[in-house]
Amino acid sequence: MTQPDLSCSNPPHWRLAVIGAGPAGFYAVGELLKQQEIPVKVDLFDRLPTPYGLVRGGVAPDHQKIKNVCKIFDRIASQDHFRFFGNIEFGRDLTRKEMLEHYDAVLYTVGSRSDRRLGIPGEGLEGSHSATEFVGWYNSHPDYREKRFNLNSEQAVIIGMGNVAIDVARILSHRMEELRQTDISDQAFLALDSSRVRDIWVIGRRGPVQAAFTPVEARELMHLPDTEVELEADALNLDASSKKFLQEEAGK
Repeated sequence: MTQPDLSCSNPPHWRLAVIGAGPAGFYAVGELLKQQEIPVKVDLFDRLPTPYGLVRGGVAPDHQKIKNVCKIFDRIASQDHFRFFGNIEFGRDLTRKEMLEHYDAVLYTVGSRSDRRLGIPGEGLEGSHSATEFVGWYNSHPDYREKRFNLNSEQAVIIGMGNVAIDVARILSHRMEELRQTDISDQAFLALDSSRVRDIWVIGRRGPVQAAFTPVEARELMHLPDTEVELEADALNLDASSKKFLQEEAGK
């Protein structure tokens, strides 16, 4: 990193590059522009043509309030000494060497683009998809908007106990007149409109105490019109590992 001379009355700006225009990238830019010790100019780069990362491509279309955080990002982007460059992939369009030739520092604020594999037989068969693909599809993410999902079966199985699993179950269960009022992608809306899915199984690989979804998400699904949520009674029994987990949590 170069060291600009800050002793003069009009010190030069540090030129900084931030790779990744998701929430982490924007908050980092905001902090850099807010501090007053060192004058900076910040360029924000993203592989996609549009900013905001998972706020744009990962938040469920019926959760518009969560997307209000984009207003904060818009205020950051409107400041002087900031520029955004989309459709620029680090490592393909720009290398680390090239970046360091033009910037005093490079900050990486990128997430994981790979899915966690289950490691079970059959997960690579036709009809088995990751949540990243399905969520990206109904949010019109450029990487997944051309995907096709077979919704002609009456049953769908979701493996996972986090908020994303509940999001997927809710989108599959929504009445179309409600989905029509969201910003769900056109291709997903048309596919869901003709969906034959009636029974949705949400399967957790661990016990109920390790469930990662929030009570708000659970209530939203349970109160969905024309949707009945059933719990397997045996699944609520606490095994040894669940009891140990509760004891460890209580001791924190």
